[in-house]
Amino acid sequence: MSPAYRIPPGNVSLWLGLLVMLLACVEAYEKISDKTLTELLRPNNDFDIHNGALLSPILRTRVPGTPGSTAVLNHFADFFRTTLPKWTIEVHNSTATTPLSKGKEVPFRNFIATRDPPWASVGDVGRLTLVAHYDSKIEPEGFIGAIDSAAPCAIIMHAMRSIDAALEKKWSALKEQGLYDYLDEERGLQVIFLDGEEAFQDWTATDSLYGARALATHWDDQVYPAMSEFKGPLSSISLFVLLDLLGSKSPTIQSWYETTHWAYQSLGELEKRFKTLKQFKSASANPWFVDTKKDGHKLSPMGGIQDDHLPFLAKGVEILHLIDFASFKGFPPVWHTIDDDGEHLDLDAVEDWSMLVTAFAAEWMELEGYFDHPSAPSPRSDDESAELEALRMDRKTEFFFTFCYIPNAFIHGPMAYILTLEIWTSIFSFLASCTDFDSVSPRQHQSSTKLMN
Repeated sequence: MSPAYRIPPGNVSLWLGLLVMLLACVEAYEKISDKTLTELLRPNNDFDIHNGALLSPILRTRVPGTPGSTAVLNHFADFFRTTLPKWTIEVHNSTATTPLSKGKEVPFRNFIATRDPPWASVGDVGRLTLVAHYDSKIEPEGFIGAIDSAAPCAIIMHAMRSIDAALEKKWSALKEQGLYDYLDEERGLQVIFLDGEEAFQDWTATDSLYGARALATHWDDQVYPAMSEFKGPLSSISLFVLLDLLGSKSPTIQSWYETTHWAYQSLGELEKRFKTLKQFKSASANPWFVDTKKDGHKLSPMGGIQDDHLPFLAKGVEILHLIDFASFKGFPPVWHTIDDDGEHLDLDAVEDWSMLVTAFAAEWMELEGYFDHPSAPSPRSDDESAELEALRMDRKTEFFFTFCYIPNAFIHGPMAYILTLEIWTSIFSFLASCTDFDSVSPRQHQSSTKLMN
């Protein structure tokens, strides 16, 4: 490279700092309004432990390879096929021996549901992936595992149902107007309910995480078509959010990974907003997300807990682990005991978790302006939604064109050390629009895999 085209050494740190700051703003999802937070759909009776449509069918023993496991798997399939018919569903099957199977192969079945933009190719979509395990421990006999992890499964189901109409409205508006946001990666949603998380005897590298290990290996071997945005299913996971041991009173959620600490902080901010708006039902004197004020590089040196995320983490997937555990208090008192049942759930906390996950997913998918508010005079039309989306795209386009000229200010001429006022004005205008711009961001295919009866 010719010296005339080198970035002056003294400005490398400044340039990289600007790059990180600006790209972080671009990638961050857009906040939803307080009005939307207060009017998100609530589960109502769906979390009733006896008759609730979402939770009660999961509150049973569901050891891998047993009729209880099959019943819960079919519950997931029925829910998505009837309530969310535009989602793609599939079951990933694998087998393995266990310390108790006497050489016999035990079946493990992971349930996967995906919702992508209708115009997008599968290899071009980055997905927010929400994950929980649905199996239960073989001991103690009759173990239900309400927080571990029946409730997290129901929480995810409610969240996806709550935002699906807004997501459809956004995508319909974009499709009608031809406004495919070519500057952003295509964003989709994915739900994974993993089988075989629990050990059959003692937790070891081979007696645990059966479904997660098999799925991570399977996806690592898959390659999308040439010219796809992503190499394969693993690289298309933008964020792997694992929910585990949720449903007890006053949870304590730590942040485990520096690269996803920003997402953890976003959830902490949503929790704070819900509480300020008096939208949380559970009583907790302390915040759930205890590490929101920490710098990412000062997180717990433990590096996380052994759970379903580990096989994916080992293959480079970004992880956000939401588990009720803290080094100063341990796991919830009912953990791995017969008391981990529906009667010991804090149902107010379960509902609050469902609202929190709903809001997080809505912000990730930039759905502000696409929810129909009951108190509003009239819902926003598709044309209005498309206009708002176009305006948001114009803002981003303006930013990116400006951003492309920034290096020239460092590289050329006597003004090499000074950015022009016009560029700085554009930068700060864009940064302000990330938070202040009001209400911007405005296939069907069923798997041929047949569930076991």
